[in-house]
Amino acid sequence: MEQRTSLTRGRLAFALALLFGLNFMNFYDRQVVGAIGERIKVEWQLSDGQLGSLTTAFILLYAVVGIPLGHWADRGRRRVILAVGAIVWSLFTALSGIAGGFASLFVFRIGVGVGEASCAPAANSLLGDLFPSQQRSRAISLFMLGLPLGTGASFLVSGTIVHLTGGWRPALFVAALPGVLLGVLALALPEPPRGAAEGRPIAAPVLRGSAIAAIVRIATLRWIMLSGALINLILYALAAFLSSFLIRYHGLDIAAASRFNALLVGIGGSVGMLAGGWLGDRVARRGVEQRLRLAAGALLLAAPALWLALRQPPGAIWVFMLFMFPGTLLLYTYYSTVYATIQEVVEPARRATAMAVYFLVFYFATALGLYGFGVLSDGLAAGAARAGLAAAAARAQGIHGALYTIPIVCLLLTLVLWAGSRSVRPDHAAMQGRLGGG
Repeated sequence: MEQRTSLTRGRLAFALALLFGLNFMNFYDRQVVGAIGERIKVEWQLSDGQLGSLTTAFILLYAVVGIPLGHWADRGRRRVILAVGAIVWSLFTALSGIAGGFASLFVFRIGVGVGEASCAPAANSLLGDLFPSQQRSRAISLFMLGLPLGTGASFLVSGTIVHLTGGWRPALFVAALPGVLLGVLALALPEPPRGAAEGRPIAAPVLRGSAIAAIVRIATLRWIMLSGALINLILYALAAFLSSFLIRYHGLDIAAASRFNALLVGIGGSVGMLAGGWLGDRVARRGVEQRLRLAAGALLLAAPALWLALRQPPGAIWVFMLFMFPGTLLLYTYYSTVYATIQEVVEPARRATAMAVYFLVFYFATALGLYGFGVLSDGLAAGAARAGLAAAAARAQGIHGALYTIPIVCLLLTLVLWAGSRSVRPDHAAMQGRLGGG
């Protein structure tokens, strides 16, 4: 039977704004440790490998618990899942501020990951039922605007708090309260039927067999999962280590490094996200595969910009920004184009589970890669120290050398997205058939 949503524009705007707010705090809270990590590293005498493992622990738990939460979001009330998740991750963020050492902070960051794993599967499933196909890239881009704005705000606010107070713990306490408030508000979100925005009658969902097996059989999703591992390795490496790079290599203090990161991610990332959403819906008029091709083209252009940024000598911060800003902008076109494509090849009753499987695959790969990035930085620094460099210069050289992996991964990502675009059209047709549309 036909399922349509009768929500007013105001109700849709409220839902999208609240989902954006949840996603904003989702990324704000997870980025706090990256923003203040250099201060934690100095206080507790941590290695880059240990610093990276804080993010690794977070994303591994995020990936594992995402599967049952995605399954729940495909069957339960998504607003309840979002409310509980926001409150849980916010409470664990506050607990991180009272951590007595590396081990307890490690455990509390795992708790943050468990709570935050609820957001993306439930929210993306809701967006697919609130907005029709021709508007999805733009709706997803506004929701995903929480990523660059939340990350950028976390860099700016957290770095400023550390600079003003001299300690890193207050930054975590400040991060906790807004998520609790948004969690309570999430209970007022609309809960449309699955498939409400498809714009035509659809058959009742038939969910025989393993949902995960059915999702993994979709060729486009396999390419998208691989692409997710690569894009998140890039962005998580930048989130975890770019402040440290700016401090060690370009000689900035933590407040200045946070401001530059806020400019790169908050403004550059936001422009890229919105541009990807607007352009994604436009190019999709020529075919559903065009969104992935747009993303591939953007990443192809990003690689040389990132490489040229890293080629700049110590202290050339504005020339670094001249190349890093467009590189960051192009990276962030990924989400609004790729996430909308997932909705085009997976039926509504399995979209939350599909997002959870996507996160499981790419976060495990990203976790290993991110830890490897930290180990590579430590190894290069150790080699530089053995060659006679002073400790500070060796650490700067280590993290600088490790960051050169990013433009290489970017080129590989371009190939993966282009390959994935070739299977979108048949996978979309197959999904339409499963919905009873021929």
